[in-house]
Amino acid sequence: MKFSFIAKHRSVWPVAWLCKALGVSRSGFHAWLHRGPSARTVADEQLTAKVRASFIGSARTYGARRVWRDLLAEGASCGLHKVERLMRTNALRARPRRRGLPKDEGERAPIVAPNVLDRQFVTDQPNRKWIADFTYVWTAEGWLYVAAVIDLFSRRVVGWWDIH
Repeated sequence: MKFSFIAKHRSVWPVAWLCKALGVSRSGFHAWLHRGPSARTVADEQLTAKVRASFIGSARTYGARRVWRDLLAEGASCGLHKVERLMRTNALRARPRRRGLPKDEGERAPIVAPNVLDRQFVTDQPNRKWIADFTYVWTAEGWLYVAAVIDLFSRRVVGWWDIH
């Protein structure tokens, strides 16, 4: 890291100053500068190409474990943690699978409820005006429907229901 910083900024400051400030030797920097890539770096670059091909081939949906299984099926010899490291350093993150909305099998009532509040959301006494809404949340057991009732005076939930 220090040597790469020196190489990047040697056009701005003298190498001797940078080496002294970072506590490294000039000869070490020049040896690093003319040294070729290590065996691990070369192997990582080759494996990164295979990881990227598997990842893009899956439409960017495979995580490290599936990419690793693809590489093992191709005959590459590597560990799961190495695949995780390569995917992390190359910013290869799987897109989360989009979950569809729950099916609406109920029938709609043809009657629309009247607008009683008429957008008057302020009240001066408790338990005079309530509003309600519902939503659904995906859980490991399936869709969970949640409905809540809020008192407009205190702005607190006065009741809620969940339906599996």
